[in-house]
Formats: sequence, structure tokens, C-alpha cells
Amino acid sequence: MLPVSLNVGIMLTGYLLVMGYLAFGLRILRRYGAGPGRRAELPAPVTGRRGWSGLIRQVAGTAVGGYLLLMAVVVGYYHGVARVGGRFLMSAATGAALLVGIALPVFLIISWLVERRRHRRASRAAGKRPA
Repeated sequence: MLPVSLNVGIMLTGYLLVMGYLAFGLRILRRYGAGPGRRAELPAPVTGRRGWSGLIRQVAGTAVGGYLLLMAVVVGYYHGVARVGGRFLMSAATGAALLVGIALPVFLIISWLVERRRHRRASRAAGKRPA
């Protein structure tokens, strides 16, 4: 069992990382003019590929990165702090993989709808007829 001060230090570090990330997101929103009653129009991400292959690559990268981050947190906490291992960690890994597998098609469809909507708005603003 780790000393209480080390447990508190680990939890405080995690909390500060999450809060720092949220503060960074708010700063980006302010930079692009989001205010009360207004939506921030963030620039579209620049990717090397367009179309379905680019969208699938971006969604798959997000899913894999999110899964790896979740596993790092789970393994770090349950192995390092709670001292639980073995079968529990295997169950956590397979359960999280199942959840990612279930959520991935929904995430792909929603991402496609958002990109389609963004494309239509850009076409209307440019005076073109949407495809």
C-alpha cells in the first residue's frame, strides 16, 4: 500500500492535468470569438486525406488514442495505487475494448453528419449549391 501522501499526490496530478486541459479548451474558444449566445467557428482540422478515408482515419485515430489513454489511467490507478492486478485488469481492458467497439459506429456516423453539415454551410456561404 502506498503512503497517503503519495496517493494524494497522484490524484492531485491527475486532477490538475484534466483541469489544465479544460482551461486550454476554454482559451481556444475565447480566441475564436465564442461568447454568450455565439458559437465559436473553429477552423477545420487540416488533414492529408479527404473524403471517407480521411474521416475513417480520423475517427479510428481518436478511438485508438482514447482507448490507450483510458487503459493508461486504469492500469496506472488499479496497478499503482489500488494494487489490483491480473484478472481485473484483463477484464477492464476487454470491457473497454467492447465499449469502444459499440460506440465507434455511432461516433463515425455523427462525425460524418457534422462534416456534411459543415460542408453545406461553407457551400451556402460561398454561394454555391450544396452537393
